[in-house]
Amino acid sequence: MGLIGVLAFVLALLFSIMVHEYGHYITAKRYGMQVTEFFLGFGKRIWSTQRGETEFGIKAIPAGGYCKISGMSVRDEMPAEIAHRAFYKARTREKLIVLGSGSVLHFILGFIFLFILFTGVGVVKSLPTIQEVLPCVPAKSECAPNDPISPAKKAGLQPGDEVIGINGERDLEWSEISSVLRASAGKPISLLILRDGTEVNVDLVAATRAVDGEERGFIGVINKYGLVRENPISAISSSAEATVQLFVGSTKALMSLPQQIPTLIRQTFLGEERSSYGLVGIVGVARATGETASSSNLTIGEKIATFLLIIASLNIFVGIFNLIPILPLDGGHIAVALYEGARRQIYRIRGRSEPGKVDIEKLTPITVTVLIALIFLTALLLIADILNPINFNL
Repeated sequence: MGLIGVLAFVLALLFSIMVHEYGHYITAKRYGMQVTEFFLGFGKRIWSTQRGETEFGIKAIPAGGYCKISGMSVRDEMPAEIAHRAFYKARTREKLIVLGSGSVLHFILGFIFLFILFTGVGVVKSLPTIQEVLPCVPAKSECAPNDPISPAKKAGLQPGDEVIGINGERDLEWSEISSVLRASAGKPISLLILRDGTEVNVDLVAATRAVDGEERGFIGVINKYGLVRENPISAISSSAEATVQLFVGSTKALMSLPQQIPTLIRQTFLGEERSSYGLVGIVGVARATGETASSSNLTIGEKIATFLLIIASLNIFVGIFNLIPILPLDGGHIAVALYEGARRQIYRIRGRSEPGKVDIEKLTPITVTVLIALIFLTALLLIADILNPINFNL
């Protein structure tokens, strides 16, 4: 099962890369640009086929992919009859769409995976079914001899009871019922219980417990947990909200990346314990999916839900990462295109002739520096994931 999880992750990763590159391909073709190659992987060519002017294929090292668009640099030589199709001759708007389409499709993929999660599999939530009735209202973490009897035990609530309503309202989700309970400290409550197929009204008075300095209602039950699916309409909203949350979280993680590298070095070579909230590489993520698939603590549905969440998170993170405004990332090319467009507008306002295109090959030192940094980080994460892997407690 662990191997199946790793293989599923690799296939999902390759699919995401293919979709990213397809975004560049389809938009470049839409604006008449020449695309000569569309490959998954790098290194030695394993297989390829020619379709029109584009060669599609697979290369030996499955570490990414690329879509080769002619004329990315003003120094690219192209036959005179198709020179007008060079990327650098396109309008700024067209360049931005072509360059940003890969990341946009990552965000769309992330949303789709989350939508499948919410509608097809479900997410783990508290169910309205009572799993355990606590014997007391504990003053601390556990019951003591002098602690008062819990309202649930006093009222006769039983494991297996399903709470379907409160204070005259019925057919509510547990999240709605629990919010009423929290706000009812010291107040009488009427619960509608489904017990052995029969509806029963149970009246009780909620006890009061202090949580983080706030008084909350407490009746003394622990509910079951399970996967809960949403209808497609509400799932759209939930998926959008989760996408935004993952987007914000990924952005914060990227912003904190420089300050996490020294910690990662210590964890890699000095044996410090790694946090599951820290940096993790592709090997670590693949290992997490393998552990998820082989875990005996999770149901099949929970395993699929975890896998979908991992792939959705990965797509959103990669989409944001590619938009960082440094070469050779898409964001670096976007920054160059925006600079060219802004400079052209300034020259026009001042009545001056076109300033020409930016020669990105002059920015090669920046590109090489960034590549070296990315290779270093990738290698460091690989070593860390092998020598000092994160314990995900799955």
